[in-house]
Amino acid sequence: MLNTPTLVNAALSALEGKSGPSREELCQWYELMHLGRILDDKAPNYLKQAIGWSYHAPCAGHDGIQLAAGLAFRPGRDYLFPYYRDLLTCLAAGITPEELLLNGISKATDVAGAGRHMSNHFGKPSIGIQNVSSLTGNHTQHAVGLARAVKTYQRDHIVFCSQGESSLSEGYCFESINGADREKLPVVFIVQDNGYGISVPKRDQSANSDICDNFSGFPNLCIIKCDGLDLLDSMRAMEEALAYVRTGRGPAMVYAHCVRIGSHSNSDRHELYRDDAERAAAKAKDPLPKFRAYCLENGLSADELAAIETDNQARYLAAHEKAMAAPNPDPASIYDFIIPEAWVSEQFPDGTHEARGETKSVIAALNQTLKEEFRLNPDTYIWGQDMANKEKGGIFNVSKGLQQEFGEARVFNAPIAEDFIVGTANGFSRLNDKIRVVVEGAEFADYIWPAAEQIVETSHDYWRSNGQFSPNITIRIASGGYIGGGLYHSQNVEGWLTTLPGIRVVVPAFADDAAGLLRTAIRSRGTTLYLEPKFLYNSKLAHAVVPPDFAVPFGKARVRRAGTDLTILAYGTPVHFALEAAAKLEKEGHSVEVVDLRSLSPLDTEAIARSVKKTHRLLIAHEDKVFGGFGGELAAIAASECFPWLDAPVERVGSEFTPVGFNRILERATLPNTAKVYEAALKVLSF
Repeated sequence: MLNTPTLVNAALSALEGKSGPSREELCQWYELMHLGRILDDKAPNYLKQAIGWSYHAPCAGHDGIQLAAGLAFRPGRDYLFPYYRDLLTCLAAGITPEELLLNGISKATDVAGAGRHMSNHFGKPSIGIQNVSSLTGNHTQHAVGLARAVKTYQRDHIVFCSQGESSLSEGYCFESINGADREKLPVVFIVQDNGYGISVPKRDQSANSDICDNFSGFPNLCIIKCDGLDLLDSMRAMEEALAYVRTGRGPAMVYAHCVRIGSHSNSDRHELYRDDAERAAAKAKDPLPKFRAYCLENGLSADELAAIETDNQARYLAAHEKAMAAPNPDPASIYDFIIPEAWVSEQFPDGTHEARGETKSVIAALNQTLKEEFRLNPDTYIWGQDMANKEKGGIFNVSKGLQQEFGEARVFNAPIAEDFIVGTANGFSRLNDKIRVVVEGAEFADYIWPAAEQIVETSHDYWRSNGQFSPNITIRIASGGYIGGGLYHSQNVEGWLTTLPGIRVVVPAFADDAAGLLRTAIRSRGTTLYLEPKFLYNSKLAHAVVPPDFAVPFGKARVRRAGTDLTILAYGTPVHFALEAAAKLEKEGHSVEVVDLRSLSPLDTEAIARSVKKTHRLLIAHEDKVFGGFGGELAAIAASECFPWLDAPVERVGSEFTPVGFNRILERATLPNTAKVYEAALKVLSF
């Protein structure tokens, strides 16, 4: 294939009235456009024959902009985030016909993700084409995060982000484009406007007919409109966008007017909302026959074009034969690449120590560990709300002093946009596997919900890409109550987070574990949700000696108090309630074992079973609501694994099934405490 500058310059010359594209260039362009159409037209047949490709969004009508975008991409140098309609883009960018078919029919050798992701979600990470989710437009967050990393490391890369016009209705797309504009990032947003979001017409999406006009007030964003049906005009727009981005003045948006010739996908029937005249008009605008006519007018013969078409048909059939012969995924492989193997300290393999000396608070332990890890690995970054403004270091001062020591490039504030905070961390970590990003995902756990879709995205990136990409992120969240915070300042979210395979969830109860879990989270590949019980930040209850380089492995519980009559499983603040209740019960003749789980996912089920088999009774204490809380999972595990050893029903203590009130009287009535744990323990011990 010819190099991109040559192709684009030829297109520009033709537009300027100079010598047009060469015969070789026209042949190559037509070859790609025609081959893309063959693949696009053949895709539905695989579903009809029950072979696969159960989701296909045709690219016909987007041919000009897709071919231009694919040709502008430099394989192995740039990054491309395609969307599900970008078949021709990906073909022109370097994915082979066979690889496109392997994705369509979900084979084990699919380079995007070994058949783990939906068909028509093309990717080839080895050359920079990213494995993108089905969540409409959410890859804009990742593209902007990666562009931030490109700028930070001063690399000569361009990030391409392709999407349909209706995805711009999503709030996270606005956050992304706003962030790229503010930071002047090297990203080209390619928006393919075909007038519909499935069946929803554009007039129901935006007051502006061209949705790019919604961003016209952004000072650093260069908006370039083009005819997406026309290859030469699309190439002109792409070249203008690239030239602008390379000046460093900011991002560009190429807004291409396209037409959707067919239905949204093979599960959509566009005749239900488009009349005969509209469908006929769309078909009449087909770019392929128009470009064929252009080639004939500019020196290519009908025989030459027919030869290309014949050769393309043969290429398709050869790719089809190879794809059909490729192996299917092994059912046992579903357990591969769920989450990367974690880093384990050789010095503290079980996460315990016998150190003596001066104790530290949880806040001090977290702050010290962050600084130590930043000194150790220069590819470590942190951002979030209120993270670094003069002497401000997070609303709880966890990041205090980091920006002063490590600079604004590594420690900086983020907008009040939790989705953007987490999504750009995902993208930033794609540049280099050595990169570690710590984010304060939300100032309080209650505010994490806008980032929920990015957390879900992060949870299956590694699995979905068949181990080709792991977002190496530690998401810190201040959780829990007991501070008189009321609504949006007192919630626990681990009950939801632990339902997601592919992320780790940890909750420390003491300063040493706070340091040890944070160190392990930062040094490990993969994503860890690090829940910090805000009540314990400065509580004397949680003070502990923190040895140098202390680390706590994931999935390793710690027995805080040994006993023989009852096991109390706890994590976070209720660990201290359990210890206080156990001390009181000891005076009454009961021996209670307190197991601090520390890590909820992965979970130390062996430690749970070992303790219950010894004590024969189990009480679970956590701060979250009893109904629907994580304790229900713990109780189910105990019932399944330890039923023959249980001499009493499993009991749970947690919050009432109500919101947390702001008045301290209401808060105390809602949340668990030592007295409630003590009463529940007596109930279990009575059997």
